[in-house]
Amino acid sequence: MKRFIYLAVIALSIYYFISISLASEFDQHENHTIEKRSELHLSHDLKVILNQEMNGIEKGMMKIIPAISAGYWETIINIATKIKESFILKQKLTQKQIEELRRSLPPEFIEMDQRFHSTAGKLAHAAHQQDSELVNFYFYKLHSLCIKCHSTYASDRFPNLKKSNYGKTGHH
Repeated sequence: MKRFIYLAVIALSIYYFISISLASEFDQHENHTIEKRSELHLSHDLKVILNQEMNGIEKGMMKIIPAISAGYWETIINIATKIKESFILKQKLTQKQIEELRRSLPPEFIEMDQRFHSTAGKLAHAAHQQDSELVNFYFYKLHSLCIKCHSTYASDRFPNLKKSNYGKTGHH
């Protein structure tokens, strides 16, 4: 019975994640771009870097889903570690780009991004411990942070996740 509940939770998580991905961008799956109308105002070069990071994160998270179901701990550890280390402010940026980020990114965005990457580290640690319940929890938390960021800073890109609709119940 416990195994059935575990598999049901995994299946529902997969369905939820895929449906959100498809609903938010039906015609451009796996092609995150930061549009000019975005609430973040960055140069083209920084948008490209952020785009690359978002694409890598999406691909990694999509690979984590079946790895959780199969107990492929090393796969989860590797992907979660890569997500943790992709923190945009740690990438090799020019001094001009670093200054632009400091001027352009709201402190709340930076805090949310740091929390996201920290959570990825916790996911890797939970996988290292082979704790499936904790792995599920941190994957859910990671995904929730994606939704929160998209609803706050990319509502033009993801209109179904408008900030006003996210978190009204207090549940994330």
